[in-house]
Amino acid sequence: MANLPVIAGFGGVNAAGRSSGHHGYRRMVIESLSDKLANETWASLASLTGKLRKSDNGWVDAEGQAVDLTRHIAALQPILEQGSLIRQLEDNLFEPARIPFHSRARLKGIDDQPLEFELSKKHLPSPLPKGWVVSEASSDPRHKLRVSVASDVDVLLHSHREASVNCAGQLPSGFDPAVLYPSRNHPRALQMTVFGASDAINSLGIDWETLKQRVAPDQFSVYASNCMGQLDYNGFGGLLQARLLGKKVTSKQLPLGFTEMPADFLNAYLLGNLGTTGANVAACATFLYNLRLGIRDIQNGTQRVVVVGTSEACLVPEVFDGFDTMGALADDAGLRELDGLGAGELPDYRRACRPFSYNTGFTLGESAQFVVLMDDALALELGANIYGAVNEVFVSADGYKKSIAGPGLGNYFTMAKAAAATRNIVGDQGLRQRSYVHSHGTGTPQNRTTESHILSAIARTFGIENWPITAIKPYVGHSIASASGDQLMASLGTWDQGIIPGIFTINEIADDVHTQNLDFLMQHREVGNRGMDAVIINSKGFGGNNASASILAPHIVEKMLGKRHGSAAMKKYQERNESISEQIAEHDRLAIAGINDTIYKFDHNVLGGDALEINHEQIRINDIEPVVSLSLQNNYSDMCD
Repeated sequence: MANLPVIAGFGGVNAAGRSSGHHGYRRMVIESLSDKLANETWASLASLTGKLRKSDNGWVDAEGQAVDLTRHIAALQPILEQGSLIRQLEDNLFEPARIPFHSRARLKGIDDQPLEFELSKKHLPSPLPKGWVVSEASSDPRHKLRVSVASDVDVLLHSHREASVNCAGQLPSGFDPAVLYPSRNHPRALQMTVFGASDAINSLGIDWETLKQRVAPDQFSVYASNCMGQLDYNGFGGLLQARLLGKKVTSKQLPLGFTEMPADFLNAYLLGNLGTTGANVAACATFLYNLRLGIRDIQNGTQRVVVVGTSEACLVPEVFDGFDTMGALADDAGLRELDGLGAGELPDYRRACRPFSYNTGFTLGESAQFVVLMDDALALELGANIYGAVNEVFVSADGYKKSIAGPGLGNYFTMAKAAAATRNIVGDQGLRQRSYVHSHGTGTPQNRTTESHILSAIARTFGIENWPITAIKPYVGHSIASASGDQLMASLGTWDQGIIPGIFTINEIADDVHTQNLDFLMQHREVGNRGMDAVIINSKGFGGNNASASILAPHIVEKMLGKRHGSAAMKKYQERNESISEQIAEHDRLAIAGINDTIYKFDHNVLGGDALEINHEQIRINDIEPVVSLSLQNNYSDMCD
C-alpha cells in the first residue's frame, strides 16, 4: 500500500497575513471569530507589519513606546483592516499614478536649420549616428560637445502614465520581507520565499537539524517555483530593462530571475538539502503541480520528507499592463461600469474580485505558500502535528484548443478524478454530505460559466445535491503560481475553526452561472471543525494546465492511521505530539510578539568532496548519522541476465 502524505507543517504570507497558526485564514473570517481569537489575529498582523512587538518590559509600538495591548490593538484595528486583503494599490512597489515609460518623438531644427544641442562626452553614442557633426563646446568647462544634425532625430522622451488598474492583493501594509534577513538585493519573490518557507519549517515544532539526523539525506525532496519568474528590477525585469534605461546589467539579475530559484534558495540557504529537487511550472496551477511531485515521492516511498511551495511577486507595472491589455483584469473603468459610478468616482476596490457574480476581470495578488509533508509512519514516529493529508492530485491538459487562453476538457477530468478519489476514502455519504470545493473562482466572466459548468456536471454525476462552493480570491487576489497554495491554507483553517470563508464580495449569482446541484457560499458557513471530511481544491491554469487535489481532514487522517498502525502506536504518537504541540505554540507566540525566526544560512556548513565517505554499499556524510544507501532496487530484473 502507498504511504500517506501527511501535512505536518505549513506557512507563508499573502494579503491576509502570515499563514502558520492559521492567522491568514482567520483574517478572512475575523468577523465570525471570538473576541479573543480576533484580537490575537489583529496582534499577529500588527507584529507582522512592524506596528507592535513585545520587549523585555512589555508591549511597545513601532516607536518603542510602551502600550496597553488591548487598547493599542483596538486603535490599530481600522488601520490593519484597511491595510490587508485586496485594496487600492500602495506606492511601496511602484507609483500607480506615475508609472514611467518612454514615448517616441522625432525632433527637427526650426526653419529647416540643423538641430543643435550639447552633450557630455561620456554620453556620446558610439558609433556616431549618421549625419551627426560633433565639435568642442570650448566655452563649457565641463567638456561638453556641441552636436549638429541636419536630418530629423528620433528620440525617446521620459514620460509618466496613470495605471488603469489600481487594486491588488498586496502583502499587508508595512510588511517588508527584505528587512528580516540579509536580502542582498534579492528579487521580492525570493525574499518572500525565505520568509514563507521559514514560517512553514518553524511551524513543524521539530528542529530541522534534528530531522536530518532521523532521515537519510537522499530521502528529502524540495519542489518549489513560481510561474512568472522574478520580474522586478533585481531579477528578469532589470535584466531586460537595464540597457534600455541606460544602466548596467548586474551579474545576479539573470540567475536570480529563474523560475526554479525558490527551490534553489530552500536547498542552499534554508535546508541544506541533498535530496531530490525540482520546479514544475503550470501557470495558475503551479502549486498543485509541485504538490503532485511531492506526494508521488512519499506515496512511492522514495522520500520521507518533502517541502512543496510557490512564491509569486507579480505586482509590477509590466504584468499589470500585459494582463490588462488581454482584457483579463478588473480595471477601474470596468468596476465603475459594474456599479454604475461616474468617471470621477472611486471604485469599491475591496469588492474588485467577484467570482460567479457579474464581474469584469480578476485581481492580481502576491503570495508565498509552503507545506511540509511526511509519510504517515514518520509523522507518527516524530509526533508531528497532523493538519490533514493529500489524498491525490490530478493533472490534465485541455487537448486541441482554438485559443491558448480558452477553456477545454481537462478540468472535467481532474475534478471527476478528485471526486472519485475522495469517495474512495470517505465513501459516497462523505463525498455527498461532508465535502466542499475551493474553486479557482477568478472573477472573470469566462471563468464563472466554464468552472460552474464543470462543478455542476461533477456534482450531478456523483449524486451531490448541494455541493458547497467557495472561492478566496476575493480576499487575497489571484497570486498566479501560489493561487492553489492560498486555497490550501484556507482549507486547513476551516478544520481549525470550523468556518468556510464565504464569497463576501457578491450579493447575487450571475444568470449565466450553472447552479444545478451547487451551493455557492455568499456568506461564511459554520460547519464545525469536524463537519467536513474532505475538500477538493480546483485550479484552471492558462494554456490548459488543469489540476484538482483531494485533501483529507485531520480527523479522517487520524482514523486512517489508527487502522493502519493500531491503537498502541496512536497512543504513543499522542504522547510524543504533546511536546511538539508546545513547540508549535511557542513559535506562534514568538511570531505574534514580533520575533520572526527567519532562516537564512548563507555560506553555512558548505561541504566539499572531503566530507564524503563512499564505498560500493553506501555514502556517509560527516556529522550526519543516516547514510545514503547504494543498494538500489533493480526495477528491470526480469529483463536482465
